[in-house]
Parts: sequence; structure tokens; C-alpha cells
Amino acid sequence: MRNDHAIIDCLTEHGITTVFGIPGKQTLPLNDVINDREDIRFVMARHETNVSHQAWGYAETSGEMAATVVIPGPGDMNAMNGLKNALNDCTPLVHIAVETEPEVRGGDGIHETPPDTYDNVVKENVTVETPHSTIAELQRAIAIARTPPKGPVRVGIPKNFIPMELEPAVTGEIEPSEPPHPPASAVEQATDRLAAADSPAIIAGGGVRAAAASSELQTIAETLEAPVATTYKGKATFPEDHPLFAGSLCGATSPELTRCLETADAILAVGTDFDAVWTKRWSYDIPAELIHVTLDPADVGTGYDPSVAIVADAKRTLAAIAAELAAHAEPGSTEPGSGRSRARAVRNAEMKRTAGLREISEAPLPTVSALAALRKGLPRETIVAADAGGSRVWAVMTFPTYEPRDYVNPGSWASMGLAVPAAVGAAIANPDQPVAVLIGEGGLMMCLEELHTIVSESLDVTVFVFNNDDYAIISEEAERSYDLEANAYGWTDAPLDCTRIAAGMGMDVERAETPSAIREAASASIRNGPTLVEIPTDPGEPQAGEFMTR
Repeated sequence: MRNDHAIIDCLTEHGITTVFGIPGKQTLPLNDVINDREDIRFVMARHETNVSHQAWGYAETSGEMAATVVIPGPGDMNAMNGLKNALNDCTPLVHIAVETEPEVRGGDGIHETPPDTYDNVVKENVTVETPHSTIAELQRAIAIARTPPKGPVRVGIPKNFIPMELEPAVTGEIEPSEPPHPPASAVEQATDRLAAADSPAIIAGGGVRAAAASSELQTIAETLEAPVATTYKGKATFPEDHPLFAGSLCGATSPELTRCLETADAILAVGTDFDAVWTKRWSYDIPAELIHVTLDPADVGTGYDPSVAIVADAKRTLAAIAAELAAHAEPGSTEPGSGRSRARAVRNAEMKRTAGLREISEAPLPTVSALAALRKGLPRETIVAADAGGSRVWAVMTFPTYEPRDYVNPGSWASMGLAVPAAVGAAIANPDQPVAVLIGEGGLMMCLEELHTIVSESLDVTVFVFNNDDYAIISEEAERSYDLEANAYGWTDAPLDCTRIAAGMGMDVERAETPSAIREAASASIRNGPTLVEIPTDPGEPQAGEFMTR
């Protein structure tokens, strides 16, 4: 059979039914096969950078994996941005990169780049060396991508291998390796220390989402009467309307949440790597009794020395700890209601801190006011993709979320321009849920072309653009730390009209300037096809990183 048919067969046999990409001469054999089939869908992006972001959004909101296909050189290197984001976030995808023919390598062929260029942006970089090994290598790549901790795997297939007629080598079924089970002795040790604590607390990271461990997390929190703080990547892994939810950890973490953690006598940290972002370069005074659950051994001891470290699957570990706690005659020494009281004190303090911003109703609004109106207008089941930038930090701090895969934002890579393509992936993966984007106009300009993809695919996506005609988070820092003039990196002399741009791409558009107009626009636009709602915001508003930490 032809190799191109075998490649697509391999994807569908492994449950991969969506491919994101941009066709080029090198990929046309694969596109031709996909076009003749009904069991796999090709979604054409408008820029290669967005291809891997689309696959990221697909996986982050569904737990399933998609594939990407790009041409050599420019296509592959543009996709590197999203591959690195997926690597940092442990998000699985298989990236099929068409390579220069082996006999041309080193001869400066069209789009040629050395295959090892991509080694550091993927979990594994697989270069297919012979035509017959293509399918076996692709099978191996899929298994690696799905093996926890998951991640993107690149498969470089030389252009001339793809249309060859041959009998490919195949392997037996390769199952992704199971994540390690927690040792019983470590579970017992962790349980004893948590049960003995008077004021325990929990930190939940993105690994809770990846392991589908939110239910187990909630069980332990309720058993221990422990406040739960989610990292910016773990946001939504614990419902924010739960009385034990204490807040979110990021560069804008409030002093009240900081004190809640620092005064705990034991912390259970699960699914987090204690990165330099949310720990503010490890500035928290974390208690000595730290139980750390992670899948990556390299995470252990980063910034903080754990009293108990468990390198194992978050879901299995939390379930085992929950079972041990249930077996205790006295599950804990915490007084009933004390955890709820500590969590409520943090929430109340943060609400009080942002009350003045939340109450502003005249345009241009601060982002906090706009987000509050959006939350009221959006159905609870809406999937939200938030972009990097100033609006994302405010969303982490003030936009309530409830289900682990209904809110996604980038982790420590924090690339702007991710949210719109991510929403494309989310809408493809979850056709029965509405999808919304939270993005600034600066981020939108980095992925503007994907508005057209939303239209061409007829996706139920509403893009909410917070437009202040400024890279305000940068301008604020420049003014505060470098004495530059206000709005130094803005463009008020050349203001953007995002509605006119989006209308030119075929979207329904609206401009909402007040909280009531935003609520109405949110309610009306959801499930109404491709829509963009422009929300003018105040370029001089406080930035969360400074405002929330004072």
C-alpha cells in the first residue's frame, strides 16, 4: 500500500480523528488521503504558528489528542512556538513534519532545516530514517505522546517517503506506559502527616487536570477541611464556588492567600512543579511539612524540600490518600469549618480589594468590571480560552471557573496569540459546548488570521476582545520602573477597530461598552456562530501584578 494511506490509517486506528495544518506541496499526498475519508477531519489554519496552538486547545479541553501536519522549514519552525507551549504544559499531540529528502540534506534544499533543530521543544523528536519504518515510528510517537507526563512528539518524515508504494513495517499494539502507582508506605506517611495537621492547605496544579483527579482532590479537601489554592495552570481543577476554594496562585497572588499558605502547618501540593512564575521565584515561606505529588522526578526539590515526595499519578495517589484518611478513626485534628473560614477570609479580602474596580460601569471599563459582566452573561458550561497578557492575569484572579477542562490558559511559556487558535481546537473537540475567547487586542493581532478559520469552519466561538490600544502590561512596567511616559507602548494615535476587522472576515460583530451591554452580548452571542465582541477597556487601569500584591 502507499505510505500516505498507511499514515492516515495509523492515526485513525489510534483514535486520532482531527488533523490541524496548512497544506503545502510536500503535504498534499496526506491531504489527498484525508479528503477522501469521513473518519478524519482536516482543519486548515491560516498560519503555521497557530496549528500547534489549535491542537493544544483540542487536547486541553477534551483530554484527547490531535495531530498536526506542516511543511518543512518555515512551517515546522513557526509551529515550534506551540510545541514548546505544549511541552511546558504536558499536553499531548503528534506533530507530523515533512522533512527534506535524505539525499538532499546538507545541500540547502527548499525549506531545509537540520532535524535536531526541534530537539528541545518536544518531548521526543523522531526522525524517520527509512520508508519502511514510517508507521512503526509513528506508532511509537503516539505512545510516547500519551505516556504521562504527556507531551508533544515530532515525527519528521522525508517528503519522498510519503507517496511510496511499499509494505510498511508495523509493530504490535504499543500501549502508552502507565504512570507509576504510589508506594503504599509513602501514601501512609503522607496521610499520617496530613491527618495530624491542625491547619492543612492544598495547592493544585495542572497535573490534576491532566490526571482527571479533580474529584479525588475535592474529596481530600473536604475530609481535611483544607483550603485549596490552584496555580494559574491548575485554575478550574477545583470549583471556585466551593466553600474551600481559597484563590489562584500567579504573579498577582494576594497577600491574604500568601498568608493562608504560609500559616498552614502542612501543605499537600499535587500536580505542580513549583515553577518560578507562581512561586514568585520561590519567595513563599512554605511550611516544612510539604507533601509533594508529581510525575516528574526533576520537579522534586525545586525551590522547596518536601517532607514526603511521591512521584506517581495524581489520581491514583489522591485516591489512595483519600482511602487512608477515611480509614482513620479521627480523619484529622482540624476543627469543623475552619478550612472554610480560612478560604472565605481570603476570598472576601480579594473581593474587597477589587470592589472599586468591579463597580465601575462607565466606559472605558477596567478589565475586572468587564470580566464580572462576562461571567454573569456566559452560560456556566462555556469553555473559555484565555490569552496571555494583562487580561489573562485578571482572569486568573477574578473570573470564576468550575470544571477542569472548561477553562484553559497557557502555562509558563505564556505565548500571546494562543487563545483564538486554541478556541478553534476546543470547538472542534467539543461541538456540544459553547466556546469563548478572552483576549486583548495586542494578542489578537498575533493570531488575527484565525478569525477567518472560525468563520470558514462555522464554529460556535465568541471572541471577546479587551481593547485598550496598548500593550498596557508592558507600558505600566515601563512607566513604573523606567520612568517612561504613560502608554509608552500604546497606539492611541492609530486606534484599532476590531469589529471592522472581524466583520471583514465574515464574523458577526458587536461593541459592548458597559457591564449591562457586555452581559447581553455574552448571552446573545453564545451558540450564535462566529462572533466578535469588542470591549473598550481603560489603558490606565491598574495591572493585577501590582494591584493585587499590595
